[in-house]
Amino acid sequence: MRNGSQILIITLGGYVDLDKYRYIYFVSLLTVYVFIFCSNCSIIGLIWNHRNLHEPMYIFIAALCLNSLMYSTVIYPKLFVDILSQGQSISHSACMLQLFFFYTFCASDFFLLAAMAYDRYVSICKPLRYATTMNTTRVTILIALSWFLSACLIAAATTINAKQKMCRFVSEGIFCNNSISKLHCLRSQMLAVIGLLILFNAAFVPVLFILFTYVRIFIAVYRRSSRAKEKAAETCLPHMIVLISCCCLTAFDVIMVRVDSELPKRVRLIMILQMVVWSPLFNPIIYGLRMKNIRKYLNMLLHHLVK
Repeated sequence: MRNGSQILIITLGGYVDLDKYRYIYFVSLLTVYVFIFCSNCSIIGLIWNHRNLHEPMYIFIAALCLNSLMYSTVIYPKLFVDILSQGQSISHSACMLQLFFFYTFCASDFFLLAAMAYDRYVSICKPLRYATTMNTTRVTILIALSWFLSACLIAAATTINAKQKMCRFVSEGIFCNNSISKLHCLRSQMLAVIGLLILFNAAFVPVLFILFTYVRIFIAVYRRSSRAKEKAAETCLPHMIVLISCCCLTAFDVIMVRVDSELPKRVRLIMILQMVVWSPLFNPIIYGLRMKNIRKYLNMLLHHLVK
């Protein structure tokens, strides 16, 4: 459906055998979303309620979990509506809004991980200055900047994307991401350049900064005691695992836009679902299992719930 040259409705054609497996899709994704919601809220709640977790490292973890919660909330409610509806569609303006928030929270992960790397660098390499450097005000500013800078970067691309003339009505995905650009009548060079600039600033620059800080951390702990190395590994290893996950999912999204039209529809759906399922689950699982203090309070919470 179109009004003049502007498409009003986009059909989401990425589902496979929806009439046959409608309720399996719904129950499976609802279970995943409930687990995402409960696991992220549990980590946030534990950090909020226990004063000995009111440290910059744990506050950044809580921000990451909140980011995962918002990331999943941008996607899942619309999935539930589409699965239970006879037609899977979205308005052009709602699609642009979903695209904006989806990539804003993706970019925020990288900026928050960069802020965490800086926190670990100051803690390990300059411990005497840690209390004054990583005070509450600076931590709040770093978290706010992570979301603000991400929103500014993605807003530029979303604005240009929204103004592109569209000649096709059916998307190959189940939600709005970069694959929407395949619906444009002409490939926009400006949009491609801005996309590369955003990828560089929102992903490559934070990753390079994180790698630089970790090289400094490894050099600092190399000649220290085994206890110092163990403590550094306890806090830095989960951070690196989450970073690798974010890099893989970002590469996955970029590659999917290039190759999804060549893939069977069922394979494409499975690959898209990986982005929906694993990304918001990764932070609470990794930090819940690998961080000793968080794991201790989680065990206490589970023990209390079982009793």
